[in-house]
Amino acid sequence: MGMELRNESAVAKELNCEVKTLQAWRCRGGGPPFIRVGRLVRYRPEDVEAWIESRRVSSTSEAMK
Repeated sequence: MGMELRNESAVAKELNCEVKTLQAWRCRGGGPPFIRVGRLVRYRPEDVEAWIESRRVSSTSEAMK
């Protein structure tokens, strides 16, 4: 049983952002955790889902923190 890994194009589509945005997040931090496989960048679905959940806010004032 292998581990499912997503490429940056699939994750960018899921997050409705550009691949360049994911690349910028990797450089400065703040995006979903990623895995390097040689020169390839891959994302575990559960890491992306956890990252999305960690961004959840209940009000605009909470989003400013």
